[in-house]
Amino acid sequence: MKCLERLVAQHIKACLPASFDPHQFAYRANRSTEDAIAITLHSTLSHLEHPGTYARLLFIDYSSAFNTIIPDILINKLLGLHLPASTCAWIKDFLSNRPQQVRLGPHLSSPLTLSTGSPQGCVLSPLLYTLYTSDCSPSHPSNLIIKFADDTTVVGLISGGDETAYRDEVQQLSAWGSANYLQLNTSKTKVIIIDFRRHSPAHAPLHINGDCVERAPSCKFLGTYISQELSWSINTTAIKKKAQQRLHFLRILRKNHLERKLLVSFYRSTIESVLTYCITAWYAGSSAADRTALQRVIGTAQMITGCPLPSLEELASSRCRNRTSAILKDAAHPAHHLFDLLPSGRRYRSMKSRTTRLTNSFFPWAIRTLNKNNPCAIHRQPHNRSPLPLDIPHLAYLPGPAAI
Repeated sequence: MKCLERLVAQHIKACLPASFDPHQFAYRANRSTEDAIAITLHSTLSHLEHPGTYARLLFIDYSSAFNTIIPDILINKLLGLHLPASTCAWIKDFLSNRPQQVRLGPHLSSPLTLSTGSPQGCVLSPLLYTLYTSDCSPSHPSNLIIKFADDTTVVGLISGGDETAYRDEVQQLSAWGSANYLQLNTSKTKVIIIDFRRHSPAHAPLHINGDCVERAPSCKFLGTYISQELSWSINTTAIKKKAQQRLHFLRILRKNHLERKLLVSFYRSTIESVLTYCITAWYAGSSAADRTALQRVIGTAQMITGCPLPSLEELASSRCRNRTSAILKDAAHPAHHLFDLLPSGRRYRSMKSRTTRLTNSFFPWAIRTLNKNNPCAIHRQPHNRSPLPLDIPHLAYLPGPAAI
């Protein structure tokens, strides 16, 4: 059945335009949580370059989002996206009249027939949800709605203290959720206000359906902590704690005389993956103290494994090049236009910024890294031609036989 679902998923994706729902970053080729965070921060920081501005970031939580899909509403949306009627009929049959039972040990519940929601663990479920929410888009140019599956973030770019457009956007989003049977969980919805004005007045609370939304100093956004000061100390502390906990298991494996190659494999899969999660979004803006704290974790792992390991800077630079290469290959990526090739065809245009906050964000850093590592290479032809692949060397994790 999963093989058939994959074939249907490929067929659906082939029928969709390349520009379909550009700010939905889940289950899309060449896109990840890093892109969602980077776009959110870049939009915010670019807006904060102007005097008298601030931003509101609303992190929305839906209750059991995948279980509330209504097949009839979904089919109407699929027909509006010009999917074939036969495909829509198959999807409706796939979602309707599904028998379901629950097993707990030797006990089995009586069967229940369901015609709402999408089956858990199915290949098509994530894609169908993104199609179900594809018409959720901002109605005001000063707002941005970033989506990663069921994680939805409303970015309100406010000027002159006028929040009318932002609050109207939130109310429209709430009404859209009600019309599509998506229940907004106000108790888990958080708002962060990023305001660097010297004389900032008190901000009025935000209410949704009569409930006051909690204003938080920081919030976990797609696995990364974002604070109202846009510093990365909270995120660094969380990463360091998680990585140090896993160092304990690396020590145990070392005591049991596991060979070095396997120790390094364990390090890469369980510790390095934690250290580098969304590293392109936070590395350039992190402080020297934050980087030193995480580099100590790598140094400890290096002593345990007895093998040289790539530094945090090397890991960040490598992933920055990989992420930049993915964006350049995707002409429909929301950030593709930020990489503007100069008329010489040799370098990309640097971004102008008034503050170090924007300078040390991902996209300006990516352009500097791209120009620095490839000063004479033409990665993308001018006049919006398709990019050429970057030659990204792989990092060597293991020493040669002589070193071992």
